Amino acid sequence: MAVFTSVTLGDLTQWIKQFPLGQAVALKGIASGIENSNFFLTTESGEYVLTIFENLSFEQLPFYLELMHHLAERGVLVPAPVATHDGELIVPLHGKPAAIVSKLEGSSQMAPQPAHCAAVGTMLARMHLAAQDYPLEQPNLRGLDWWNLTTPKVLPYLSAENAHLLRAEMHFQEAFAGCDTYRQLQRGPVHADLFRNNVMFVGERLTGFFDFYFAGCDTWLFDVAVTINDWCIDLATGVLDTARVRAMLDAYHAVRPFTDAEQTAWQPMLRAAALRFWLSRLYDYYQPREAEMLTPHDPTHFERILRERIATPAPELRG
Repeated sequence: MAVFTSVTLGDLTQWIKQFPLGQAVALKGIASGIENSNFFLTTESGEYVLTIFENLSFEQLPFYLELMHHLAERGVLVPAPVATHDGELIVPLHGKPAAIVSKLEGSSQMAPQPAHCAAVGTMLARMHLAAQDYPLEQPNLRGLDWWNLTTPKVLPYLSAENAHLLRAEMHFQEAFAGCDTYRQLQRGPVHADLFRNNVMFVGERLTGFFDFYFAGCDTWLFDVAVTINDWCIDLATGVLDTARVRAMLDAYHAVRPFTDAEQTAWQPMLRAAALRFWLSRLYDYYQPREAEMLTPHDPTHFERILRERIATPAPELRG
């Protein structure tokens, strides 16, 4: 959510008239994240988030925005996309696809406690079940195919030790993705990026998930692993906090019980989730794009997490 494409209030004077929102009265760039250009937008009718998509195409975007609409209709707490007077959710701005969504109440909880993790687990399970009948299909664009494309691009920058780790883990994950257990895992639309800064709270009350622009169809267990690897760790070491892990997993399991295949796949999937973000952070760090307010994330954070997941078994899915 850095700013790659600059926008001013003047740019919106005519553009905003497509929407039933009145005039734009304030606009502020959002510095966090690294994929799209995001702005807090205030109009005569309220507060919203304006996103200009830097990588996703007009053809790809309906999957994400229609998914948010689908989930919102089923009671999952997500931002609601705003349609134009003609019913369009995606419109050009400075030659790139753009959309407006409602702004969620509250703020991100960057020091989560077990109660916050339980709320996330409950809503994540509800999200997976609510999306079961979502009709659009799109793969996780940062899945195994992307890992295979990206690995040779980052290997030249790595130490011999880290290059060995990356090659070995890719070999492990290729084998895991081809096994019978993996093929038995429950699948459907997933968020795939549910970090602490993508969830809003007021106190211990969860008010919404946002930033669905890495979503795709993948295993539900991968989504759980991505979430656990951020919400339930000591940030300095990557070590899992058992109390937070149990709170999230037990809350999820109470809504959508884990299967035997998921129990078997849990440890490899935690490694897969760590690998995915180590790879993307390596790529963003060594192949940076120019943007206002962009600071690439430190890749060593997820290297530590991957090494820790390999070395230390995590708590079981079912306590």
